Amino acid sequence: MKPAAVLTALSAFALAGCMGGMEGSRPRPEFTSPPPPPLAANSDPANLPANGGAIFQPAQGYSGLHVGARARMLGDMLTIVLVESTTTQKSASGQTRRDGSFSITPPASGPLSFLNPEALKAASEGSFRGQGNAAQQSRLNGAIAVTITAVYPNGTADVVGEKQLALSQGEEWVQFAGRVRLIDVDANNRVFSNQVANARMIYSGRGAIQQASRPGWLSRFFGAISPF
Repeated sequence: MKPAAVLTALSAFALAGCMGGMEGSRPRPEFTSPPPPPLAANSDPANLPANGGAIFQPAQGYSGLHVGARARMLGDMLTIVLVESTTTQKSASGQTRRDGSFSITPPASGPLSFLNPEALKAASEGSFRGQGNAAQQSRLNGAIAVTITAVYPNGTADVVGEKQLALSQGEEWVQFAGRVRLIDVDANNRVFSNQVANARMIYSGRGAIQQASRPGWLSRFFGAISPF
């Protein structure tokens, strides 16, 4: 291959790697909390009558005594307590063995008496032994505030939220989405992440620290084409 072609391939790989790294290191837009639902015409304070002769005004956001202040409506916020801990371990082993032999004893007299009995023996042996182990452990603790984006008649709700931090050496963000049961929301509007169905969690970042922890594009190029 000509040097110019090699340089062209390396440049294309570097550009693709840089673009891929930039795209993969950005927050995903589908996790962004939507804007709060618009207020109804009768809930706008400018359109309300002067108290209407009563202290209790449902349109002002008051909730019933039997409901309390728990998040239950579209646009309400609650806190997801991240208590994720996963440990996996797998071990496999196998062993096989096979033996075989074959021999012929020539007659002591006659035209075949000259054959050597040791030359007419054959034997075979085969064995195999394999073993494999794999282990992985992950842990994520913390809390993130999310917004209710949909409420269903069966008492469940979809939630989505994110938290972004701009640090001196880069950026970090936590994104969360899933479906919760409104009955699991406690008095402090908290739900544990292991009670969320279809949970999607992303903890990532970008900056000098994340860039230093990844191999360079040239190392990734040779690692991709290396047959070893």
